[in-house]
Amino acid sequence: MPQSLSKIYVHCVFSTKNGVPLITDSVRKDLHSYIIGTLANIGSYVNELYANPDHIHILCVLPRTITIAELISKIKTSSSKWMKKQGIEKFSWQDGYGSFSVSSSKVSVVENYILNQPEHHRNISFKDELRKFLNEYKIEFDERYVWD
Repeated sequence: MPQSLSKIYVHCVFSTKNGVPLITDSVRKDLHSYIIGTLANIGSYVNELYANPDHIHILCVLPRTITIAELISKIKTSSSKWMKKQGIEKFSWQDGYGSFSVSSSKVSVVENYILNQPEHHRNISFKDELRKFLNEYKIEFDERYVWD
């Protein structure tokens, strides 16, 4: 019987609700571990991730059997519940997200970009960063519906 094979790298980006900086240094490492475990349970390998105080970047492989929307939903739903259990009662993620395809030849570039998030955000806001991605990928968007 023929196999169905794929390896699609996805760079997922989304913010906390209203961009509130709720991800602290004290919870970041455990949040990373929790999300890696969540994704492993659905068959996704995480190449890199970094949770900034107000948004997150995840580079992972899209499992062959689910959609990007399902992938993001599983991350957001489980990690939001987990954050609340850590005592951050008002935690939630924004409703939307950005997802960007990554060529296998550019995986290391995106990994380094994600690893350097703290330094990167000394010079650029999350909103400007996301605008840059949307423009680079030629994604039409309306500012009224991007932020929540």
